[in-house]
Amino acid sequence: MLIILVAFLGGALTIVSPCILPILPLVFARGAGSFRTHALPLLASMALAFAAVASLAAVGGAWVVTLNESARYAAMGLLALFGLALLMPAVGDWLSRPLVALGRRLTGAASTQPRMAPLLSIGLGIGTGLLWAPCAGPILGLLLTGAALNGANIQTSLLLFSFACGAAVALAAALWLGRGIAAGLRRFLPMATGMRRIAGAAVLAGVALPALDWNPALVPSASAPGAAQLEQRLVEQVRAEASAKAPATPRGPLASLHSANGWLNSSPLGAGDLDGKIVLVDFWTYSCINCLRTLPYLKTWHEKYKDAGLQVIGVHSPEFAFEKSVSNVRRAVADLGIRYPVALDNAFGIWRSFRNQSWPAFYLLDGQGRLRYAVAGEHDYERTERMIRKLLEEAGRPLPEADVVHPGARGVEAPPLLSALHSGESYLGYEKATGFASGATPIRPGRDTVYSPAANLGANQWTLAGSWQLEAERAVGTGKNSRVIQRFRARDLHMVLGPSVDGRPVRFRVTLDGQPPQADHGTDINEQGEGVIDRQKLYQLIRQQAPDRDRIFQIEFLEPGAEAYAFTFG
Repeated sequence: MLIILVAFLGGALTIVSPCILPILPLVFARGAGSFRTHALPLLASMALAFAAVASLAAVGGAWVVTLNESARYAAMGLLALFGLALLMPAVGDWLSRPLVALGRRLTGAASTQPRMAPLLSIGLGIGTGLLWAPCAGPILGLLLTGAALNGANIQTSLLLFSFACGAAVALAAALWLGRGIAAGLRRFLPMATGMRRIAGAAVLAGVALPALDWNPALVPSASAPGAAQLEQRLVEQVRAEASAKAPATPRGPLASLHSANGWLNSSPLGAGDLDGKIVLVDFWTYSCINCLRTLPYLKTWHEKYKDAGLQVIGVHSPEFAFEKSVSNVRRAVADLGIRYPVALDNAFGIWRSFRNQSWPAFYLLDGQGRLRYAVAGEHDYERTERMIRKLLEEAGRPLPEADVVHPGARGVEAPPLLSALHSGESYLGYEKATGFASGATPIRPGRDTVYSPAANLGANQWTLAGSWQLEAERAVGTGKNSRVIQRFRARDLHMVLGPSVDGRPVRFRVTLDGQPPQADHGTDINEQGEGVIDRQKLYQLIRQQAPDRDRIFQIEFLEPGAEAYAFTFG
């Protein structure tokens, strides 16, 4: 029962998240009429559509991600049509033609055909639920992860529906509070036609936000701080309840350490080796920019508290195939200056045991192996350190100085500049490719193709030029002077790159708005934009001095064979 309530509260919290912004205009668009015939059908169908799509995600696995994204774009088109129907009577007439045989007009339902108002609201609600589904918050991620690990069932769908109902109730409250404002405005607007056209424009604006690269990947960093912290506490409460109900295992999730594929910086560690120690487990992978930015804290905590009884363990769970290579990870660990033990979790056995859902993620366990604290993402460092100190104090360990650490970080480990971050992660492999602008040539999976670049790029779009072969998780340049062009807005631009398949280095050249980057170059290129790909890793290519506008980035590979996996920003 508690987890259902937590799911409901988590849904209600989305009212203060940017994720809900495109949905508000759609709700207010139905606020001019009766709540029973206009708003209630929209909210109910939104909750049902969201729960259905999220349940499919829990049941279907990786393939439904593509379906869900396709449904999202279909929803944008559907909602745009409804918006145009409200804004332009001619479009409304066209949409109504399939229903003429039934004697009703869909878009005129709000004013001239009251009996059809629920149908219009239901259509808007279904589209809204599909649009919202890909970008809800950490509580939803926790529910879906639990379903993936333990099997989807009726309880999973009930929890997802409870989450959606929480959001619907919050939206209903917002609608109720806004009705008085709307009533006041009616005195100054032309009655029905004016209100309808304003609603149509609001619907179109709500669709335009995601269509013009309103990126769900940015929601966690952009969410209201208070709501994010409250959501985190709710997540912790759910995890605590799940842990209490879980069958007892020796040393809890630490028992899964025996499933590691290997260890770096240490002989294999088991649960028994950690008796009495406070253990901080960090899930990471070495090409993940978010993971790299947590390392200054982890390395500092290791040095500060290791003599007091803290054991930091990095669990390396790979995202890309090349991150499964022991030699690649060993080199990365050495280059990054990591001295604490690193477990190689290529089979994700430790990941599943902790019920983890993201890179990076911290789990803090007490001297008896009980999970006491968890946090996903690169935040809450001060609170994490206070929890480390609290558990050490409970164990009777001597504590070093009380001040929490604020480590200096440079290069890829420096914290992001969130105020300038308007671009989200983009993958180049065809399985996860997002933001691709095709120009004259669409993506052709697995085929060596000469691509012509798109003439114009929208926000956070990228395009290809020259000879490329797009594989599932990467794009491989098959000719000289193959190029990738990206429009972005952020301080930092990184790419996950690799040399040719035979290990031969590949030279490249970077430009920014057609010119060498000069002072805006990253740590892996010089002022003229020149660099060399000599191993598979994340390369920092751009660090702007004044990140105040959209820029056009281009990378040109001077020899064939370069592997390009993803863009990340900071």
